[in-house]
Amino acid sequence: MAGLCARAVALEAAGRRSWQFPQLFVRSAALWTPKFVLHQSRQRLRAFHSLSSVGNDLNEKTFDKLLIANRGEIACRVIKTCKKMGIKTVAIHSDVDASSVHVKMADEAVCVGPAPTSKSYLNMDAIMEAIKKTRAQAVHPGYGFLSENKEFAKLLAAEGVTFIGPDTDAIQAMGDKIESKLLAKKAKVNTIPGFDGVVKVRNYFTVGFPSELLFNCSLLLGYPVMIKASAGGGGKGMRIAWDDEETRDGFRFSSQEAASSFGDDRLLIEKFIDNPRHIEIQVTDKHGNALWLNERECSIQRRNQKVVEEAPSTFLDSETRRAMGEQAVALARAVKYSSAGTVEFLVDSQKNFYFLEMNTRLQVEHPVTECITGLDLVQEMIRVAKGYPLRHKQADIPINGWAIECRVYAEDPYKSFGLPSIGKLSQYEEPVYLPGVRVDSGIQPGSDISIYYDPMISKLISYGSNRTEALERMEAALDNYVIRGVSHNISLLREVVNHKRFVEGDINTKFLSDVYPDGFKGHKLTKTEKQQLMAIASSIYVSFQLRAQRFEENSRVPILKPKITNWDLSIKMGDEIHSVVASNSGSKFCVEVDGSKLNVTSEWNLASPLLSVNIDGTQRIVQCLSREAGGHMSIQFLGTVYKVYVLTELAAKLNKFMLEKVAEDTSSILRSPMPGVMVAVSVKPGDMVSEGQEICVIEAMKMQNSMGAGKTGKVKSVHCKAGDTVGEGDLLVELE
Repeated sequence: MAGLCARAVALEAAGRRSWQFPQLFVRSAALWTPKFVLHQSRQRLRAFHSLSSVGNDLNEKTFDKLLIANRGEIACRVIKTCKKMGIKTVAIHSDVDASSVHVKMADEAVCVGPAPTSKSYLNMDAIMEAIKKTRAQAVHPGYGFLSENKEFAKLLAAEGVTFIGPDTDAIQAMGDKIESKLLAKKAKVNTIPGFDGVVKVRNYFTVGFPSELLFNCSLLLGYPVMIKASAGGGGKGMRIAWDDEETRDGFRFSSQEAASSFGDDRLLIEKFIDNPRHIEIQVTDKHGNALWLNERECSIQRRNQKVVEEAPSTFLDSETRRAMGEQAVALARAVKYSSAGTVEFLVDSQKNFYFLEMNTRLQVEHPVTECITGLDLVQEMIRVAKGYPLRHKQADIPINGWAIECRVYAEDPYKSFGLPSIGKLSQYEEPVYLPGVRVDSGIQPGSDISIYYDPMISKLISYGSNRTEALERMEAALDNYVIRGVSHNISLLREVVNHKRFVEGDINTKFLSDVYPDGFKGHKLTKTEKQQLMAIASSIYVSFQLRAQRFEENSRVPILKPKITNWDLSIKMGDEIHSVVASNSGSKFCVEVDGSKLNVTSEWNLASPLLSVNIDGTQRIVQCLSREAGGHMSIQFLGTVYKVYVLTELAAKLNKFMLEKVAEDTSSILRSPMPGVMVAVSVKPGDMVSEGQEICVIEAMKMQNSMGAGKTGKVKSVHCKAGDTVGEGDLLVELE
């Protein structure tokens, strides 16, 4: 079967519009875009239906109506396949999600409660009532929320509603990390050394932390150890401990995160394999016909959450791939698994692999598998749930081309590789017009990124005939992605996919901390790149000045002489000040920077969020994010946002007399680095604290973060309490 992504290459070769492939799973914007975009949206929707109908048997009856028990991009993704299959859809939503994209896309929508997930997307009673009200015959859970909740699956079965996923026994067996590890051993799947039983932590905080557990960690397993939630997933409830103290803290935070995210605070502990790769095998099964759909490399992670994925892996040879696939299938058969699932492995430098866990649901990163195999995994899940056998044999599963996925988050990548950012998307444009690019999202201009849900904006996928082409297309897609109103991690993603080690395939789960030991600082400009940026900034500045002199194609009363041959400018970047001379002839600028002359050409459409600029034959995509009358400009260049201060020489001389704002002394105060909810406050006025001592704990997007004192001193005042909602920059605690 020709791959869905591979068909993009064929379309390009046939001379058809290159954006038809990316629109296969990109939402139609027809409900919310202005007229000039509406026509294009309708064209894209037609392209979606024409392309995605391939491989769909219209005589194969499945369900009349299906409810999606999820939100955001995965709900949109499921709805698209349902439309292709002729299935009516029902969306559920919290009150704050009433205007969300997935609600607009569905045929029906039901509110299931207020914003907190425990009262809406995890509210089984409300969801069951929505199912009865709409008479939905089946439920697709997506990923997260109730996707691996056996009690929810049992409730559906009791009402005669089909759960699009495995049966409750498989969910129970594989959803519990302890039981799944025991089953994996029995199925002769390689496993990581560790305790085979559950570690109950609920009483540890009332009767004291048991010394025998620390003894087992330090002597029997040996540090480091991995502490993780038995019912967990998605990096939540996971901590690495390198000594006894970190073990105590790790158990506390992991158990609290597990209880908050999954309603289950049980933990397990096992040996942490240092510097491994994280490689997973996609499996699907029905009627004993278990298939493995090749692997996905998921080693680029932060806080045990994946950031960049690709398929296939640069590391595996055919023999290792087959061995991992066969063990994954053996495990699936051992639990009589049906539907799509993923068996995750850790792989060391010698290609030894160890079972990590099995996810009994659709994975976030499933698009890269769809790209290289040509399968619609959502469609296969629906077919299998209805009782149809798989239409493919193992020999039918190809590896066609290469696919890479970047998770675009509303996060500040300069803080611990990504602390959540909230806000409203003031401007949002996806690069879906580029060849070989797919965007799975569930947002639109004006959408709110809130503290209640995961901060993922979208999944950006590029596909090529080989890895080099896929990487080139990903770089172009990142440069052409317009996101305004919230912080995002585009800069980090672009640096990762361009880094020498990543390009060479030399990666592991510690890639980010190894490459950026002092934290991510953005792209480091070379001398040539710095000159290019200053030349672009100068050209933008002069273009704005020239535009300001005109109104409805007639000259205003001139503030400056109408004809200026040369613009003598001063540019400040960081602590450096450069003298620049710019001149223009139509759309072409000649800019002299530090003795070098650069020719800069563009259409200079200053109303566009993207500027395609040619600098002496080098093509760059830049975004002028902001420009103030005082000369301050924010320019996104090579993925990173740079602050550039452009002034005329006269203004620069006068600016020297301006007083600079004194920086705040942050050693005596603690401000929230992110928006979130206060889980605990450990101090009160008058308490003595030492440097690094825990002051409070903030939960953001279901992750708990311990905040420590910046110095040793006495607490002067506390401005928060447990349960408070705080914003980024809010004052929490002051020291004397």
